[in-house]
Amino acid sequence: MLIVDTALRSRAAEGRPVQVAMFGAGYMARGITTQIVRYTPGLRLAVICNRTVEKAIGCYTAVGVARDDIREVTSPAELDQAIRDGKYAVTNDPAVAAAAALIEVTIEATGHVGYGALATTLSIQHRKPMVSMNAELDATCGPILKEMADEAGIILSGADGDQPVVQLNLWRYVKSLGLKPLLCGNIKGLQDRYRTPETQAAFAKQWGQTPEMVTSFADGTKISFEQAITANATGMTIAQRGMIGHEFRGHVDQMVTMYDIDQLRSLGGIVDYVVGAAPSPGVYVFAEAQDDIQKVYLNYGKLGEGPLYSFYTGWHLTALEVHLSVARVALLKDVPMEPIGAPRVEVIAMAKRPLKAGETIDGIGGFMTYGVCETAEIQMKDALLPMGLAEGCRLKRDIGKDEAISWSDVIAPANELPHQLRAKQDARYFPSLAPAMAT
Repeated sequence: MLIVDTALRSRAAEGRPVQVAMFGAGYMARGITTQIVRYTPGLRLAVICNRTVEKAIGCYTAVGVARDDIREVTSPAELDQAIRDGKYAVTNDPAVAAAAALIEVTIEATGHVGYGALATTLSIQHRKPMVSMNAELDATCGPILKEMADEAGIILSGADGDQPVVQLNLWRYVKSLGLKPLLCGNIKGLQDRYRTPETQAAFAKQWGQTPEMVTSFADGTKISFEQAITANATGMTIAQRGMIGHEFRGHVDQMVTMYDIDQLRSLGGIVDYVVGAAPSPGVYVFAEAQDDIQKVYLNYGKLGEGPLYSFYTGWHLTALEVHLSVARVALLKDVPMEPIGAPRVEVIAMAKRPLKAGETIDGIGGFMTYGVCETAEIQMKDALLPMGLAEGCRLKRDIGKDEAISWSDVIAPANELPHQLRAKQDARYFPSLAPAMAT
C-alpha cells in the first residue's frame, strides 16, 4: 500500500483531508475511529451515524476528541456546517450522513444486513462512494448493489482488514506475477456449527463484542459469507456444499498436496478454508505456473517444484486497515473488492437445532441457524433460503437439525429492503429460476 500513504500525505499537505462518514459505532467502528482520528492525517472522520447517538459520541471521546468539539446534527446542512467549522458530528439518521455535500466517502461498519442495506442504498442514491465491512450484506445482495453503484457512477467496495480483501490483495499480486490462482483460502482457529450466544458470551465480553458476532465466527457463518464474496469477486466456486474445510495443524505451505489440481482446474478455481493451520489468522492463495521458466524461478525462490505454489498473508488486522481502502477508493479510484457479475456462491441457512413450525428465525450468530456456502445455481434451483434473509422468517413446518431451509418452508417478513433487493437480484441474474418469496 505504499502508493496509498503518498496519496494521503498529499491531501494532508494540501490541508484538505478526505471527509468521511461512518455508519456504526460498535467494535469495528471504534477501531476505525482510532485509526482515522489519531493516525491518518489525510482522512477526517467527519460524522458517525448510529442508532444510539451516545455510542457515536463515545467513539470520538475514547480517542481524545473533546465533547465540545462534537455536534449532534439532524440535517445535511447542519453536517456540512459542522465540517466547515472544524467540528466532528454525530447523527442517528443515515440520510443525513449520506446526503451532506461535503462528505466524500462513507464506511459501512455495522455488519447488519437490514441497516447496511439502508445505509448502502442511501450512499448510492447520493453518489457517495462506500467502503463496506458488511460481508453479510455483500453475500446477500452484493451483485445488484454493485450494479446500482455503477449506474450512479460510484465505487462500492469491500474493505482492507477483513479476510476477503486480504485474499483479493494476494490474489491480485499472484496474478500480477503471471501465475494462475486456483484457490483462495481462509485460516480459522475454531469451527463448531452448534455454538450459540450462550457458549460465546464470555469470549464476547472479554473482547467487547456482541455474543452474536462472536457466535457467527465460531459456527462458520462468518467465514461462509467471507468466502462467498471472495468467490463472487474472483469468479471462483466451491468444491462442495460447505466447502472442503480441512483440519490441519501444520503450515499452509504443506497443504499444496492436499488438493486435486485437476479438480481445481476443472472448476476454474475454488474458495476454501482450513481449521488449525498456521499462520493464523491469515489467508492463502495456491497458484500454478504457466510455463517451465516460471517453475524454475519459483523453485529458486524456495516455493518448491509445484504444481501448486503457496502464497500467504499471515494476518488480517480488521479495523486497523480499513482506512487504507478509504484512501484507495477516494484518492486512487482503486476497487479493493467487488462482485464481477452474477453470484457464483451463496450462503444458505441450515438448522442449528430441530426447529418447530411457528418459530421465527433469529439473527445471524443466533441459536437457530448457521450458514454454509452453496453454489448460486443450486441455491436458486432448489429455492434455498439465503442466510442473510433468514432473520424474521416464520417457519411453516418443522425442520430437522442440519437441514437446509427453503423459501417454501418460511413466511418472509413483508416490505423489508434486503428482501426487495434480493428479489431484484434474483430476477436480474436468474430470471428462469427466481423463486417467489414465501408470504
